[in-house]
Amino acid sequence: MPSGSEQQVKRPCSDQELVSRALQDKQGFAAIVRRYEAPLMRYILRLGCRNTSSAQDLLQEIFIKTYVHLNDYDHSFPFSSWIYRIAHNEIISFFRKEKVRPTVLEREADLFLLETLVSDLGVDGSEHQRHSPSEVQRAVDALESRYREVIILKFFEGKSYEEISDILQMPEGTVATLINRAKKKMKSILDKV
Repeated sequence: MPSGSEQQVKRPCSDQELVSRALQDKQGFAAIVRRYEAPLMRYILRLGCRNTSSAQDLLQEIFIKTYVHLNDYDHSFPFSSWIYRIAHNEIISFFRKEKVRPTVLEREADLFLLETLVSDLGVDGSEHQRHSPSEVQRAVDALESRYREVIILKFFEGKSYEEISDILQMPEGTVATLINRAKKKMKSILDKV
């Protein structure tokens, strides 16, 4: 019969535990990379980086900056918000440097997220008012970057107002205001379609 310790299921490490391990041993950072590689790549693509090579370079830069500044991480805040803030800053710097306007959402996987956003906007009422994913994408693309960023973080990355506040370094009230204004602007754009 197995002992109690053999029956115990191993729980995944928390982000804080991973950070502590990475600070003690360089090899421990690989666990952080494994945990955040896919979500950060989705975020890079959702914010509009369409070149695969550039997206990979951005992801690498994000992890380099994360590793270099790991000692600066404040454990009283969620690690995910901290690493997303690094990602956000790197992505915005990339767009400024390349002088390109990002386009959002081209992937099939984002279709259900578009439907959630449309439902939240209240523009999916009757069948003749139903908007195609490409119309919704054009509406998201048409938003100013500050509105587009909060929409992506809220509806596509599933971040809470508190997390968005941490990532964008602005008060939660400002986040709520930007999200409401972005939704109104999108509704106005979609009502004209």
